[in-house]
Amino acid sequence: MSTAAEDVRIDEGLIAETLVAGRRHDAVLLREILAKSLELKGLPEVDLAALMGVSDPELLGEIFQTAKNVKESIYGNRLVLFAPLYISNLCDNECVYCAFRARNRELQRRALSQEEIAVEVKHLVEQGHKRIVLVTGEAYPREGFEYVLNAIDTVYRTISGPGEIRRVNVNIAPLSTEEFKLLKARQIGTYQVFQETYHRDTYAWVHVAGRKRDFDWRVNAPDRAMEAGIDDVGIGVLFGLFDWRFEALALVQHIRHLERRFGVGPHTISVPRMEPATGSDIASHPPHPVSDIDFRKIVAILRLAVPYTGIIMSTRETAEIRRETFALGVSQISAGSRTNPGGYSEDEKIDAAQFCLGDHRPLDEVIRDVAALGYVPSFCTACYRLGRTGRDFMDLAKPGEIKEHCGPNALATFQEYLEDYGSPETRQVGEAFIAHALAELEPGLRAKAEKMVRLVKDGTRDVYC
Repeated sequence: MSTAAEDVRIDEGLIAETLVAGRRHDAVLLREILAKSLELKGLPEVDLAALMGVSDPELLGEIFQTAKNVKESIYGNRLVLFAPLYISNLCDNECVYCAFRARNRELQRRALSQEEIAVEVKHLVEQGHKRIVLVTGEAYPREGFEYVLNAIDTVYRTISGPGEIRRVNVNIAPLSTEEFKLLKARQIGTYQVFQETYHRDTYAWVHVAGRKRDFDWRVNAPDRAMEAGIDDVGIGVLFGLFDWRFEALALVQHIRHLERRFGVGPHTISVPRMEPATGSDIASHPPHPVSDIDFRKIVAILRLAVPYTGIIMSTRETAEIRRETFALGVSQISAGSRTNPGGYSEDEKIDAAQFCLGDHRPLDEVIRDVAALGYVPSFCTACYRLGRTGRDFMDLAKPGEIKEHCGPNALATFQEYLEDYGSPETRQVGEAFIAHALAELEPGLRAKAEKMVRLVKDGTRDVYC
């Protein structure tokens, strides 16, 4: 590991060469690659390129099954749930694919007051949420960056009934190292920043004006965050702007840079596809559309590339696509989302939202569906509060030991949701699921999980290990 300053370098020529080299494959080689991925050490880019070219249904099925096996080896069968909290759609950038772009006259602009933010948080808490990702456009009201810091304080101090938000993740414009230190002091969880596209010419084409036009300032934001002491960062690509194969390999190059420099890669990877957005023609007509089958390949291949990293699936996708990706390596999902400021207390307003949603189901319905599919809905925030972040988290995740904490914590938080917020139908499904899940655990882990679930049933809240 080296902590010396080192800018991220995306080698486009090497990616092109790797994609060409990856075409030379046969079924024997592909199965050797899949066998290697089960060692949970990731895969080199040339192996990933070979997997990208697979179209044979049988081999595709083997890739998908292997991704499922890798995910469950690391994380078990849990799915962490969260919601985005959009507090502002003000923006100084001109990103042609985004409804928040500065010149979009069709968008209703709004920045929530701290009082309005508290109202939004209460609505999320009363649904049962425990973690949120705070999102803004890349401009702030007159108080500047202090607006974001105050909003984080507002979220943490807002309580409704038995619930509260226990962890705030943040998705805002890239900051200076000193500003990241202020963000760290607010006890955030993960800082997310998406490069959108790693292809420089495409990046320049779709980012017409504003600070976001600076490719290097953005791509080096995770470095500055980690330099400032934020252990967990999240990165991602907006698939559809350029060839998905290039983007996935560039994403892996970025990950390897973080691993070399800091000894740890990103805590999460997000894989949004372009969706229609108010005032954007390109959002409805992506330059490089990604088919459903290729989207599933992206998720599965990224899981094999970086087995220890959480993969986030948002409500951009339909319920059907989301269900399919649960078995391909996804470990975190948003639910009951709104992408407009005030959307939880005043309902969804398309003319103020960042993009159109594909899954409009409320949280309770998503949870019932997740449990019925055999996954544990989890609201766990234990790792953040026990210091299992950054390298400490990865030291447990890489050998698959983190699920010994995640499993009991997930069941305890699921039981808490059922007790305080679950509908009768969801409680029926959930209670049966928890009983079955407890019975499936090995004896030592079962005893721990049973004790935690029992404490929740007896009235204790926020039980974790």
